[in-house]
Amino acid sequence: MVIIGSSLSILILQILLYQIVGIIEGSDDPMSAAFTPLKFMAVNLSTGIAGVLAILLLAWMAKVPWRSLIRSSRGFDTRRLVQYLVGAALLVGAGLGVVALVAPDAPGWTAFGISSTTILMLAVTVLTTPLQTTGEELLFRGAVLPAAASWVRAVRPALAVGIIVSGIAFALLHGSSDPWLFGYYTVFGICTGLMMIISRGIEAPVAFHLANNVLATTVNTLMADGEAFPLDRSTDSGDASLLILAAVNIGMVLFVWLRERRNRTKQ
Repeated sequence: MVIIGSSLSILILQILLYQIVGIIEGSDDPMSAAFTPLKFMAVNLSTGIAGVLAILLLAWMAKVPWRSLIRSSRGFDTRRLVQYLVGAALLVGAGLGVVALVAPDAPGWTAFGISSTTILMLAVTVLTTPLQTTGEELLFRGAVLPAAASWVRAVRPALAVGIIVSGIAFALLHGSSDPWLFGYYTVFGICTGLMMIISRGIEAPVAFHLANNVLATTVNTLMADGEAFPLDRSTDSGDASLLILAAVNIGMVLFVWLRERRNRTKQ
């Protein structure tokens, strides 16, 4: 129920906010693929709200404190969040740089340009992407992962089931029919699940997700020739260049593992 309810809530909220945006913009087709700053804000806000609702739903159903769903045997650690955010920014930045060098046409970049649309898109990115990424991590790692893990009693198999199911659910909700993109989203979801398990909290996956989305959206916006960047997840929209970004995900898992291991050694 948690998995289905969470997925439905994010879809319903996004459709509702798209309709509101359509009224504001005077659009005849508010569900069209054409992206605008207000649509981007609608996506981010709906995701943030859905994440909070998912955590509250699971906490109510399982009769556990909601804080226990986002960290284990420790409090929220701001220092961890900042350290992981810096590390993630460096890794994602390096990954985007490699993509720009070896496959500059793959991301759909056209030309550098700045317009009022560019400025609005960047403002929405900075102000609302933290809500969107935190919401997705609350939903998929804080709610879906433990909900799916509860299907199995043994601890290690339960963790494996939770990580895999949350990763696939993450990919499915992004609605891509392209095998490269679907595979990348699955890897992303599995890796952030591993980050949460290894670090015993939500700081690492939120930091990586935030750095990834802010940097990628910023670059895509600046390279859209003054227009809102297209959000194309259709068949043939992805290619082998996504393996570079998948490697960045794996590199972040390794970084989290090394940091947590070093901290345990010091204690």
